Amino acid sequence: MSDLPSSASMILKIAVPVPLFKTFDYLLADDLKIESLLPGLRVTVPFGRSTKTGILIEIVEHASSSGRSLKTIEAVLDEAPLLGEADIALLHWACQYYHHPIGEVFIQAFPLELRKGKAAHIKTEKNYVLSEKGLLLSADQLKRAPKQQALFEFLQSQQNATIDQLKQWNSNWRGAMKGLLDKQLVLEQSASASAPAVIRKIRKQAPLPANAQQTAAIEQISTHANEFSVFLLEGVTGSGKTEVYMQVIDQVLQQGLQVLVLLPEITLTPQLEQRFQQRFAVPIVATHSRLTDRQRLNAWLQMQQGRAMIMLGTRSALLTPLAKPGLIVLDEEHDSSFKQQEGFRFSARDVAVMKARQLNIPIVLGSATPSFESLYNAEQGRYQKLLLLERAGGAGKPFFQILDIRNKRIYDGLSEPLVTAMKATLAAKQQVLLFLNRRGFAPVQMCHSCGYVSRCQRCDANLVIHYEAACLRCHHCGSEQKMMVRCPHCKQGELQPLGIGTERIEKSLHQLFPDHKILRLDRDSTQRKGALENYLDQINRGEADIILGTQMLSKGHHFPNVTLVAILDVDSGLFSIDYHSAEKLAQMIEQVAGRAGRAEKRGKVILQTRHPEHPLLTVLINQGYPAFARNALLERKQANLPPYSFQVLIRVQASDTQSPLSFLSLLSDYIHGFPDSGVAALGPVTAPMAKKAGQFRYQLLLQSNQRKSLHNLVNQLTTIIQASKQAKKVRWSIDIDPVDLY
Repeated sequence: MSDLPSSASMILKIAVPVPLFKTFDYLLADDLKIESLLPGLRVTVPFGRSTKTGILIEIVEHASSSGRSLKTIEAVLDEAPLLGEADIALLHWACQYYHHPIGEVFIQAFPLELRKGKAAHIKTEKNYVLSEKGLLLSADQLKRAPKQQALFEFLQSQQNATIDQLKQWNSNWRGAMKGLLDKQLVLEQSASASAPAVIRKIRKQAPLPANAQQTAAIEQISTHANEFSVFLLEGVTGSGKTEVYMQVIDQVLQQGLQVLVLLPEITLTPQLEQRFQQRFAVPIVATHSRLTDRQRLNAWLQMQQGRAMIMLGTRSALLTPLAKPGLIVLDEEHDSSFKQQEGFRFSARDVAVMKARQLNIPIVLGSATPSFESLYNAEQGRYQKLLLLERAGGAGKPFFQILDIRNKRIYDGLSEPLVTAMKATLAAKQQVLLFLNRRGFAPVQMCHSCGYVSRCQRCDANLVIHYEAACLRCHHCGSEQKMMVRCPHCKQGELQPLGIGTERIEKSLHQLFPDHKILRLDRDSTQRKGALENYLDQINRGEADIILGTQMLSKGHHFPNVTLVAILDVDSGLFSIDYHSAEKLAQMIEQVAGRAGRAEKRGKVILQTRHPEHPLLTVLINQGYPAFARNALLERKQANLPPYSFQVLIRVQASDTQSPLSFLSLLSDYIHGFPDSGVAALGPVTAPMAKKAGQFRYQLLLQSNQRKSLHNLVNQLTTIIQASKQAKKVRWSIDIDPVDLY
């Protein structure tokens, strides 16, 4: 007789992706065997009037006295669990730490195709490899067919190339490929989806020579290669952090282990992927929102099955299961893009550290401007700090100039001294980069007669002029209306633009520099697929003289011929109600400045300001980011702000003002009933933007010196919320460790 309990005596606890803080109990269908079920399998279950894809979390014995009538699961979708024990443990921790419904957290670990219940199979793709004839041919022999020559050289740099890789390389690859196939220089074959790839060699290119500081960092990380340890790699822009990553990754790959590399922006992924493809011979995959659902599924499965060895991705890649985990690298760790701002509001940096801990592998956090939280953790001995203080290739630090623009003539945001400096740079056949983190033509349209301002009817925000589209657009809810000439209020005054945006700067640049090529890179100009990559190629080929951009230009990009960088509006970041703003502004200045000058060309950075004596600017420019961070952390400590305390922000919105206030007042009254809890409740108050997309917004900020006390209270509050009638009248969210208070 078997000692195993019968299927009828067991309950399956399923995480269903719904906004409820619990798993749901189901019974096993008669035709399924209990021994074939393991946590981490996907199942389909009846839920209300619909069917949902859930994840099996646990199998427990039936409590016969419960008296409940349970439904049975409809189907088991996987032959083997897609999530391992470490993945499940991490997701459980994330549910508890971020106080988010378990089903919504677990489903986040899967790509969209698997969330929909699709089969977990890698789609067989066509591969293109050089034939024996092609291996013997020199690329120079194809110089009469330059497109074929370029494609041939690309194939020479790859072990093989999939259709997706070819599309990323050049969207018009098919004509050149037909020519190479006709000449029998290339073979078309199907990739096997059945087994992990056999890695015959690790690298295609030898590592670059490392300087003393790079060597010390590589050796320090390598001594902890097979254990959990957190390294904060603080390196000035251009100091060769990526080379440190690559040499450490090389050692991990030599052990047959996988590497997860996380980046803050989609724009950085293709650039870094190209560098990795040139360096390493192992299978490399990428995952981010610009890829198709099928591409992301394939990448996820290749890492989960051990077929790929390196994954490059943005925040969502973090939860990808690793068959043979060896290392996690998180570049630009300070970047706020690593914090999810909707739904499951997790910090990819903090969860990555916990993932490394549970997998018992090292993690490297890299940045030229580390977050205050990471600097504090290094100070407390939780992280090991590694320094790269020298720019690679002997390049010098850029020269900073604080340009006081008070009482100076301004051409739509461009001061006369800046224009003079731009002319000198262009005359030397060098490039200029202008930074303004405000897209559109102008942020305000005002009537010259009566003072009327065009406002969004759904948000507490002005409508931004978009000159090219001839419209007014809200950058918060996306609503649009046609541009008006006459004031709708007084019916006689003309509406005029106030303030500057990237479109307005671009128009002025064309007037000031009519003989120079100007490129504008912002969300509006790069919406078309491939537009950003095309612009970056033009910049690197020297086909652009003046580059104007927003936040997407501030990090990661290497522009060797840019020697002058100007930040046009520093002042907008100097005064803010959010205590994070000084840190973010300093990081932005340092990151943008890092685009100026490489190798033998020393860069110059001009900061236009009406507050040249502001202490943030003077300390940052004269003493550097480390000194600024020390001063700012001391101020945080004196004010008892994070990282010296812990915060939770409860946000609420509704179509009326009373419902959010009633909801938050209920929570506030409960908190004040425990004066000795050690948690301070600030609010409820209106959000900094009180109305957005037709919803009235309020918030309650909780703060404590003890993380445990704060989380215990939030657990109690979630119980109250679930039982509250007021909660059904509002949309609410809990943000643990908020990175902004908006």
